[in-house]
Amino acid sequence: MSRDHQHLKVVPARYPARTIGAIVALFILAGVTESVALNPRWEWGVFARWFFDPVILHGLGQTLLLTLLGTVFSLIFGGFLALARLSSSWLLSSLAWGYIWLFRSLPLIVVLIILYNFSYLYDQLSFGVPFTTLAWGHFQTINVLGQFPAAVIGLTLVQAAYSAEIIRGGFLGVDHGQVEAASALGLSATRRTFRIILPQALRAIIPTAFNEIISLAKGTAMVYVLAMPELFYTIQMIYNRNQEVIPLLMVGAAWYLIITTVLSVIQHSVERWLARSVTRDPQPSRWRQWRSRLKPVAANEEISHVRSH
Repeated sequence: MSRDHQHLKVVPARYPARTIGAIVALFILAGVTESVALNPRWEWGVFARWFFDPVILHGLGQTLLLTLLGTVFSLIFGGFLALARLSSSWLLSSLAWGYIWLFRSLPLIVVLIILYNFSYLYDQLSFGVPFTTLAWGHFQTINVLGQFPAAVIGLTLVQAAYSAEIIRGGFLGVDHGQVEAASALGLSATRRTFRIILPQALRAIIPTAFNEIISLAKGTAMVYVLAMPELFYTIQMIYNRNQEVIPLLMVGAAWYLIITTVLSVIQHSVERWLARSVTRDPQPSRWRQWRSRLKPVAANEEISHVRSH
């Protein structure tokens, strides 16, 4: 029986639809690439001249700083909101739910404009006991809420509402038996949260959280309403002056693409690092996958070269 099997020929499965789809996709990609690269109206010379311009790089730095501060503050504030939503106290849970409901309903541009005009509503803020004249100090709002603070606070307030729901969803995704086991060991609520629940919840939180960070990086363009010189506002001011609209918009699109790519690489690395506790053989990185595919090709070329000699 085994001798009969030796004469069997293994025929690889063929997928004609997949091959046709790949050819059509490559044809479309080639057409789009040709139309973009060879069309002089894209003005790639203007694009190259402005790409590393100091003014553009300064706006890029403001965008990155807003993204970093908005991410850090919104995750911290959102973490507290998520814990409040999961609290057994109906008051804390209700207040957190109301905050999340409010700031997920308001557009970011509305929040930014209100914050920028906050000194018109309240010329000064005091610290004291509400509904009494007892106060320990006050300050002028016009001296505090400038362009940059208003942008950071607005991004944080809106993004924290989304971060809170992401973190809460990650916590709810942890099996309840883990919480019960930690309670049986006598761990306090703080140690249960940070030593048992959070490490397991991170694997569910990270992908969605990075999506929100990428959205935040692009959402910083909304602070143009504050006349703050971030990337998009800087590009807008330049093309309003020289009328080179398309190439300058492509400069901004390229920089946003680079930011998104870097964040995606960081996300992939973080996910692989967190997966170490789940699998002994984590999925290799994209670079290693490409190297492993290229090695057999190089080896076959070397063998054929030796045979030819």
